[in-house]
Amino acid sequence: MSSANMPKRSTENLKIRDLRAGMDGVTTTGRITKISEKMEVETKFGKSHLAVALLVDETESIRLNLWRWQIDLVKVGDIIRIENGFVRSFKDQLELNVGSKGKITLISKSR
Repeated sequence: MSSANMPKRSTENLKIRDLRAGMDGVTTTGRITKISEKMEVETKFGKSHLAVALLVDETESIRLNLWRWQIDLVKVGDIIRIENGFVRSFKDQLELNVGSKGKITLISKSR
């Protein structure tokens, strides 16, 4: 893939509707409207815990995968900023992930 075709890496705050599979270095802000129960899943690195949240802004919503310690960082109603996240497609749905280089910042706590 040529550099002209690479998904963009951005530090600007993107709207959720502008996120695309393959994007890396994503920053976006939204409200957590739903969080699944914590589940144990098998990954290529072994067993891990995962909860799937729904992150919503004024334009769209996206699944947000919360792994291990990230699960306890957020609650329904919290407004958060994801920095240096990456977007993947899983079962035809976009998912936002915060890897080891990413960051979740609490902007406003739920009431």
